[in-house]
Amino acid sequence: MTRLHQFLERSAQAYPEKTAVVDAERGVSATYSELQKQAEAIQEQLAAAGVVAGDRVGICMPKSIGSFAGLFGALRAGAAYVPVDSTAPAVRNALIFNDCAVRAILVAGNLAESLCAELGDGRYRSAGELAFLAPHGVPAVLLVAEPRTEQRFDGVDTSNLAYILYTSGSTGKPKGVMHTHASALAFIDWCSELFAPNADDCFSSHASFHFDLSILDIYVCIKHGGKLVLLGESLGKQPAKLAEVILSERITIWYSTPSILRLLAEYGQDAQHDRVALRVVFFAGEVFPVKHLRAVMAMWPKPRYLNLYGPTETNVCTYYEVPVTFPESRTEPFPIGKDCSGDVCMVADERGQEVPHGEEGELFVKGGSVMRGYWNLPQRNAEAFFIDKQGGHWYKTGDVVKVNADGDYEYLGRRDRMVKRRGYRVELGEIEAALYTHESVSEAAVVATPDVENGVVIRAFLNWSGDKSPSLIAMKQFCSKKLPLYMIPDKFIPVVALPKTSTEKVDYQKLLEME
Repeated sequence: MTRLHQFLERSAQAYPEKTAVVDAERGVSATYSELQKQAEAIQEQLAAAGVVAGDRVGICMPKSIGSFAGLFGALRAGAAYVPVDSTAPAVRNALIFNDCAVRAILVAGNLAESLCAELGDGRYRSAGELAFLAPHGVPAVLLVAEPRTEQRFDGVDTSNLAYILYTSGSTGKPKGVMHTHASALAFIDWCSELFAPNADDCFSSHASFHFDLSILDIYVCIKHGGKLVLLGESLGKQPAKLAEVILSERITIWYSTPSILRLLAEYGQDAQHDRVALRVVFFAGEVFPVKHLRAVMAMWPKPRYLNLYGPTETNVCTYYEVPVTFPESRTEPFPIGKDCSGDVCMVADERGQEVPHGEEGELFVKGGSVMRGYWNLPQRNAEAFFIDKQGGHWYKTGDVVKVNADGDYEYLGRRDRMVKRRGYRVELGEIEAALYTHESVSEAAVVATPDVENGVVIRAFLNWSGDKSPSLIAMKQFCSKKLPLYMIPDKFIPVVALPKTSTEKVDYQKLLEME
């Protein structure tokens, strides 16, 4: 079976002097030959430090050519890489690394001391600087577990693991999503069939390496010998500069969350005109309000637009290609489409039984792109999967959907974002969709909190594009034309911008703490 790092080996052999990766923030680049040599050097360092097949290697570095090479170096060593947000508090990153007992850590030099302090006294020692990374990125230090401890984890098979991505857990503790080379390949190979990438393509790398969107950016590009443009944490949030990079680097494949595309349409107007080389625009991670999607398509009329759906646990399991034209009157979001990546989906009730088309239920997924499970969480794994009578393992996404008349899945919301109010079921995402139809609403997010008198209080946080935010009465009047009375928010709170997670999704936890 193909391993992910073999994509780099093959492309380095086929295109040794071709530019493989560009760090747009630092103005440096590396050829396929140079990138391969860096990955080999990191593998050698890891092997010398005692890393063996089945180990985990942590990566705590800003996005750079060095950290990019680190992914492949870890894979070459037979390890699974565990990337974290280098801008997150050291205590959180240490919690992740301790949780999955990483054998070694590639960490930016300026972060090593604080990370070591949180990892625990004497648990890791420095094995020296990775000086060879400095010309192409961020100077790094290699930390190694000392002494080596053999730990066993219930229900965890570390063979064939490629990476572990940690997502926020409902308990407040991050949970590690384990993906194998095989589960990643199921998605990567499907992408290769979908839009026929080639060595002339230039891919954006907007998503951080700890975000599942990065899997398409990295491996589909390298598999086909394309050029990858790394958009670092700072650059990635500056739409005007992003627009310049899209033009100057002749990016042909773009992939990001809808919120970034909205910013590009609003503040990156230099990204339009015939000079743009884009041929495919992917978006995922959250619902794309139609008015913002329409603005992006007006700015870039030539590319194909595809909505990719799938939680981190499934890579991407459904997709939908947006029609070239659609009615101006349309306000409801587009569907999440049909099965892909060789997966099979079904809409099921609470007993795991498939419901008739048109009825609501939870989306279940089984197939090659689905994760192996959560790291060292046997109870959570038991809850996350439904096992049918034939022994098939279906991942329960927690997303409520239905199949429409065209056979596409329509996303209706999250089970954990549904509340009862005055005896009615309320999907908070439906309220958000209605608010987005207001001409002055740029961003909207809705949360609900328990209330002794009313059962639940619904608050809407809004970012306005106009000079003055409408009054409470005006917003209630607007909502009354879009929603039943029991769904109208109790409060409308203006914000300069919605708080976002490190993966550019709305941070609902922070909103719950705000007033």
